[in-house]
Amino acid sequence: MGYASVIAPCAGCGRPFYFNPHKVPSIRINGVKEPVCARCMAHVNTVRREAGVPELTVHPDAYGPLDENEL
Repeated sequence: MGYASVIAPCAGCGRPFYFNPHKVPSIRINGVKEPVCARCMAHVNTVRREAGVPELTVHPDAYGPLDENEL
């Protein structure tokens, strides 16, 4: 049994981070889904909360490894 992680820059801050490609939150930039790191998602949710808008849900496994059987 093995695991896999993807590493890529965050669409928000540009810092590289590890994530599960099936569960990480993303935004579309020029039609391409780009991943968003946990720090940026926390910031987005703070802004949304302060604006009275519902927070976005992040899957609990979004920033963990992907089981090889899910590849």
